[in-house]
Amino acid sequence: MDYYIAKTLRGDFDEVIVQVTEALKQEGFGVLTTIDMKATLKKKLDVDFHKYQILGACNPPNAYKALVAEDKIGLMLPCNVIVQEKEAGQIEVAAVDPVVSMMGIQNDKLEPVATAVRDGLRKVIESLS
Repeated sequence: MDYYIAKTLRGDFDEVIVQVTEALKQEGFGVLTTIDMKATLKKKLDVDFHKYQILGACNPPNAYKALVAEDKIGLMLPCNVIVQEKEAGQIEVAAVDPVVSMMGIQNDKLEPVATAVRDGLRKVIESLS
């Protein structure tokens, strides 16, 4: 079972970031954090790495429902979406599957929330071109 939902696109890395951010917005997600792994790894370890950004996406109504159902769920928030350039012009976008990531939590109230978030993230990934 995959723990992510992914799609590979052809295009410009920065333009794909904009497209993903807009697609997330259309599904009710905001990007709370952005981590540029290429820059971070260069700064901290002086190593070269390919273009790789982690977008911390949050759907506030579903985040609230999850927090009410399970107060420690904040350990798994926000939902990460990665954008990475596998090779020049080949960009992979992947989102965490919250249903899989929450399987270890014994709380039936989380399942419908995780399913709704997964469905929204799947729509985001599928909408990309």
